[in-house]
Amino acid sequence: MSSIKIRTQLIADEMEIRLLITHPMENGRNRNPVTGELIPAHYIEQLHVRLNDALIISVNMAGSISKNPFFSFRLKEPTSGIRISVEWTDNQQGKDSAEHII
Repeated sequence: MSSIKIRTQLIADEMEIRLLITHPMENGRNRNPVTGELIPAHYIEQLHVRLNDALIISVNMAGSISKNPFFSFRLKEPTSGIRISVEWTDNQQGKDSAEHII
């Protein structure tokens, strides 16, 4: 099961695209409440969003983004039959991707 949820909604003449990514997004400065040891950094570094294989959004992130990040953006004049592809890579070489057909 993918860690990425993609939802779309037509609003007037724009298509709202919402992304919810399940990820711990640890910054490496928090401590374990039981042992007091630092929790290792584990965060998404790169996020790419493609529209029919064309890169439309590229984001460089760091540990300051909250756990389970949420992103929302809009496309003007959407058409049916387009494919939204989302992929991320984290600092521990973890990866995931998802697709959504409108």
